[in-house]
Amino acid sequence: MPASATPFSPRARQPFYRQPVYRQPLYRLRCLQGRVAIGVGMGLVALGGALPAALWAKAPPAAPDPVLAALLRSGDLSALNGACTAALERGDGLQLRRLQQRLLTIHPAPQPLAVVLANANSLLSCGAPDGALAVLGRVSPAAGAERAQWLVLQWRAAQAGLHHQLAADALERLAAGNLASLASLELPVGQRQDGTPVTRPALDLLASHLESLGQRQRAAEVLVSSAQPGAATAVRLSQAVALLDGLPAPEQDRLLELALEQAAAAGAWGLVAQILDQQLALVSSTPESAARVRERRLRLSGGIDDAYGEWLLRRRDPAGSARQLELERQLRSPRAPGGHAAPPTPISQP
Repeated sequence: MPASATPFSPRARQPFYRQPVYRQPLYRLRCLQGRVAIGVGMGLVALGGALPAALWAKAPPAAPDPVLAALLRSGDLSALNGACTAALERGDGLQLRRLQQRLLTIHPAPQPLAVVLANANSLLSCGAPDGALAVLGRVSPAAGAERAQWLVLQWRAAQAGLHHQLAADALERLAAGNLASLASLELPVGQRQDGTPVTRPALDLLASHLESLGQRQRAAEVLVSSAQPGAATAVRLSQAVALLDGLPAPEQDRLLELALEQAAAAGAWGLVAQILDQQLALVSSTPESAARVRERRLRLSGGIDDAYGEWLLRRRDPAGSARQLELERQLRSPRAPGGHAAPPTPISQP
């Protein structure tokens, strides 16, 4: 046997920390980990073994809420709605999911339409629009008042869930081929601080859904279908022109002239000014048409005391420099007396 392999060789008698194997980084790291683990384990044993049990034991499950459990077993929609409202205010996602799941299974199909509508409305109040759509899908009422209620609730659920195509389909089915009828149907889109609902005409909502889907042509057609006289139709016609980028200039002028008539008939002179500004901004307008619209806008500015609007029109006209200077003198700073940001006038004491 070679001398280097004997247990009495100088290499065999070297301390272990000087031997080649221990000097490798990985081997030293493992030895260090083992020593730390041994030390920690001995320390825990010295504490009587209570700490390892506390560390290794699983956390006990939370005790079930008996009130919530009883509520989930009940079929009281009013109580479930109240619990949903409270869970939403607290931000209790776990309890909210349990309530939503209960509302999904509380009235299995088949059920009368009134029960289905109440169930879907509860799911909407509980922050589960997709669940409301699932419940509404269990029935399909025939044409009539009940179907209208069902479609309105379907639109509300689709609107809350940002399902624009489904929301647009519900409104178009609600119109039943008469889009103009949607202009008089007010639908809730929010709630004020005092609890009163904020509403918008269904016609405008349908156009908004279609625009969100990229269907600008169809959205413009919906807006143009408005037959209500007044400022609302003027705004819709103006929006339709803005949506139809490739509309020929004569058709643009025709729609905007109709909008001007409606706005002027309603006495909405600020809206008239906006529509005239829109006509001026159209790149497809001919020079003759632009000059005519500009003259009308200048006359309107004088009639409604719109010095700023007139100044905007004349500031690029070298011939109107004198009038421009006069208009600039009329324009006051917001903090000047009479401006909207002026400090309040002190009240003199008697």
